[in-house]
Amino acid sequence: MKDSAILKSGITLAAIAAICTALVAFTYQVTEKRIEANEQDWLERSLQPALSGLLYDGSVTESKIIVPPPHDLPGSDAAIIYRVYAQGEPVAALFVVSARDGYSGPIRFLVGVDTEGIVTGVHVLEHRETPGLGDRVESAKSDWVKQFDGRSLVDPDPGGWAIKGDGGKFDQLTGASVTPRAIIKAMKDTLLYYDTHRVEIFAEVPAESNKEEEVP
Repeated sequence: MKDSAILKSGITLAAIAAICTALVAFTYQVTEKRIEANEQDWLERSLQPALSGLLYDGSVTESKIIVPPPHDLPGSDAAIIYRVYAQGEPVAALFVVSARDGYSGPIRFLVGVDTEGIVTGVHVLEHRETPGLGDRVESAKSDWVKQFDGRSLVDPDPGGWAIKGDGGKFDQLTGASVTPRAIIKAMKDTLLYYDTHRVEIFAEVPAESNKEEEVP
């Protein structure tokens, strides 16, 4: 009798464990899909501010290029470029880059550049800059990044890509000059990279959505 009771208890515990495992697996699958969908939605919404005024087809994230280091883009990690199309023709490239020399560390941000090399928008994604000073690079806290809209390597010329205090054409932030310098330099480097590599960036139109390519 004792052995029979132990066996029954073991079977019961095993059944409970199996049910719990199945529930955990099911919850994970459901939650994982929801998390992925939320992350995709957040990414799409984050990219859109850098495409001000542009008409394009489908999802911004449908065609992504990974540029492994070393490269000439800002940042030491792999850079990401989203290619944006309208009716099969390229209209812009979105660069996810990092200004390495922010006041409190790297500043990760987006730069949109149309096919003519003109900035369509800038959107800061991540930083650790000083609250009330350097953090005003965020579009939610000031219009500072708006001054780059419509700019290019000819407006101003490369020598003008600096804050006014350094003889350039761009405003700095009151009480903060390191952060603006870092972003402006990173933007200039991004535009120079685009000017040199635009043919490679749009060399092939991806045949499938969400196709990911790697540029050597």
